[in-house]
Amino acid sequence: METESEPYVRLATLRQLHQVVANLNTARSLADTLQTVADGVVQGLGYELACVNLVRPDGDLVVAAFAGSPAAEALITGRVGSRASWERRLSMGEAWGDLRFIPHTEGWVLIEDDVPQWHTEGPEPRFEDEWHPRDRLYAPMYASGSGRELLGVISVDRPRNGRRPGPWGQEALQMYASQAAIAISNARLRANMQRALVRLEREQQALRASEESFRQAFEYAPSGMAIAEMGGDQHGRLLRANDALCRLLNRPASVMRRYSFADLVHPEDIGTLLRTSAEGGRAELRLGRRDGTYVWVSLRNSVVADTADGPRFLLTHVEDIEERKRHELQLAHRASHDALTGLPNSAELRARLSARLCARPHAVRTAGGPDAYEPEAAPYEYEYEQGHAHAHPPGHGFDFGADAAGPYDHHVHTVAPPAEGEADDGTKGLAVLFCDLDGFKSINDRFGHHTGDAVLIEVARRLTAGVRDGDTVARLGGDEFVVLADGLGAADAADLAVRLRNAIIPPIRVDGRAVRVGASFGIGWAECGMSVEEVLNSADQRMYIEKRSRSKVHRRAG
Repeated sequence: METESEPYVRLATLRQLHQVVANLNTARSLADTLQTVADGVVQGLGYELACVNLVRPDGDLVVAAFAGSPAAEALITGRVGSRASWERRLSMGEAWGDLRFIPHTEGWVLIEDDVPQWHTEGPEPRFEDEWHPRDRLYAPMYASGSGRELLGVISVDRPRNGRRPGPWGQEALQMYASQAAIAISNARLRANMQRALVRLEREQQALRASEESFRQAFEYAPSGMAIAEMGGDQHGRLLRANDALCRLLNRPASVMRRYSFADLVHPEDIGTLLRTSAEGGRAELRLGRRDGTYVWVSLRNSVVADTADGPRFLLTHVEDIEERKRHELQLAHRASHDALTGLPNSAELRARLSARLCARPHAVRTAGGPDAYEPEAAPYEYEYEQGHAHAHPPGHGFDFGADAAGPYDHHVHTVAPPAEGEADDGTKGLAVLFCDLDGFKSINDRFGHHTGDAVLIEVARRLTAGVRDGDTVARLGGDEFVVLADGLGAADAADLAVRLRNAIIPPIRVDGRAVRVGASFGIGWAECGMSVEEVLNSADQRMYIEKRSRSKVHRRAG
């Protein structure tokens, strides 16, 4: 049960992490950003206490924000720890990627240094990975770029579950520290830009000095910046692009002046760009590089005036978020796919199957009589986006499900074809093939789990190679697999089961040894009016009937 719930726990953690990362970009000042960083650790990452230590210009670190305990906050906020003491801490203990964990068995040597810290009391750990009150966990924040300049350190305490974070929690904290560093750098940049803009508005006599300050902040900003026209025939055309933006898109500045962002954005994101307001607008979308590839960026707009009464221009800050998007996709993929075989897991299988079902049976009687039914509409278009299934009728941009208001006019019901041997009326359905391996347990018992895992991986490969593009092969758990194949009749499904069984039977070589497994298939059909569990149970029962009907010699593994 713990294994089945793991994807949902990870998805919940991912949603929380995504929300607290999004909150980092809503802070209006550096102080707000630092406090938001500390609050995000407590609200989204499962710790009771969090402290943000910021590097000062002289190199020492000051406690700039605290969350989780007003008493501890009043005690240490504003206190300073020397750079030497911090570097000593970051070189001790266990390295978890960029994180640094100092267990209580080593922490006694830190009691006398000048780093501000708090002490909590509690019982001794009862098991190996239980958190000790004097354990220390630090997440350094580095500026983007090859120099890895230290911006500060996040220190955390008291995991709510009472355990030291595992690989998933470590990766989440490290990813959050990376995003926090970007937010702090951007907050500093925004503060510099805002000061430059204030000088432009209020200091007419120092206009040239202010323009030079703005130019340097623009040209040498670590992230992309662009200035575009507002209004007129050339509205949106890029007037200037800084070096960081040109490098990001691999386009020279002279070429960038030929475009607007609407010319560079991915076709699927043009609507997002058009909905982004000029004043204070934010958007996450993809921009095209010179080689035809696309990069995920975060756009943030503001409006500036050339002079007090002169024309207005659009200033756009472009932040590279490709790595963060990649992490999000990786985390989403891990939550929806089997770690061993790479196939969709049980949760993803149920999501894809649920997308095709509604609560109302497909046979909807009309006023024409007891044997009259509503005509079926055009088949569903069935597509997958980032590992999730979406079903919608052709020509519509909306998703109509069983809970939509009004009659089921827009839902095309999933139906089952006539059984094999009955008159074929041409109906095609969504076949659900439940596969259970024969003899797999004996392989695990005789040769060990390493061999068993290799067999499962090869069976997954053979099943995937034996179906069409668009069909789903999922691992339900253990040695059970499920195939979803749409648009099949009863004979088609039976033929598919035979082909897949024959593909599994040939010997599988593992570490120079040939082993063999068989397979039993049960064919069920998804129909509206059935639940996902009813569909799977129906196929499962047919599989066991088929398994019992076959002799042991055909199911034997060697």
